[in-house]
Amino acid sequence: MQLRRVWLIVRTASPAAQRQAALCASELRNQRVHVTIAASGPAADPFPGLLATEAELPDLAVVLGGDGTVLGAARHLACHGVPLLSFNVGGHLGFLTHDPRLLRGEEAAEAGGASLWRRLVQDRFALERRMMLEARVDRGDGLEERDLAHVALNDLYLRPCLEANATTCVLELEIDGEIVDQYRGDGLIFATPTGSTGYAMAAGGPILHPGIEAIVVTPICPMSLSSRAVVVPPRSRLSVWPLGPSGRRVRLWQDGAPATDLEPGDRCIVQRSADPALLVVLDQSPSYYRTLTHKLHWAGSITAAAPGEN
Repeated sequence: MQLRRVWLIVRTASPAAQRQAALCASELRNQRVHVTIAASGPAADPFPGLLATEAELPDLAVVLGGDGTVLGAARHLACHGVPLLSFNVGGHLGFLTHDPRLLRGEEAAEAGGASLWRRLVQDRFALERRMMLEARVDRGDGLEERDLAHVALNDLYLRPCLEANATTCVLELEIDGEIVDQYRGDGLIFATPTGSTGYAMAAGGPILHPGIEAIVVTPICPMSLSSRAVVVPPRSRLSVWPLGPSGRRVRLWQDGAPATDLEPGDRCIVQRSADPALLVVLDQSPSYYRTLTHKLHWAGSITAAAPGEN
């Protein structure tokens, strides 16, 4: 990998991430790398400004934060083919991030290995492609808003608007031209395998290995015991219509960020995005199951137990 330009995407309101960004910037600039630092968070979206003002796209975006910061970077940079290297600095679960000790060089020093930046220049890493989803809206005229795609690495979901009179909604789902069901409840989640350990899992959906390409459809608190999560092929085209009287609006969310509102008569089309997220993997022997065990506190203990004898 060539390291001529690097963007450092830093989680807002995290002093630890800001300190680490300053250290990274100093190290990279000493190697004559052009560095741009930008804060990212729920109230700070740096990417429109970066994409409009930076002379060139970066060779790498280093994300310092939690999963939410990674998701924001993926939504904006996947379509440009920019690889993401993420570290859990100031975040929480960190499913999509590396241990920050790798960033500080502690693990490399213990193993007698090269520094992080040298490893990247020497191509001592893997590049993982993660499937993403996109949603487009048809405002009842049969024409999709083709110039406005709402993309997500984790999930897209529809829920009632907060200002709506009803706290629940009715959503009709069509898959590849066939009506599947009408869901009455708190909404619907469309998740990637990456997002299957997020909101979809909390709503009772299955966990999918990221090596599988599929779309998980999970109802949120459905008012029917027969409504269950389903897993559909990645090339499926899913259409959702909000039903009911006018004013019963629902909101489309992308990776937990509000995207747009729909009314009865509108249609939301969900399918796989043409552009995957590119995640840099530093671990020489990565294990998705080890990550699940660690992050979800598996193995029978809520506090980190040792594996059983077998």
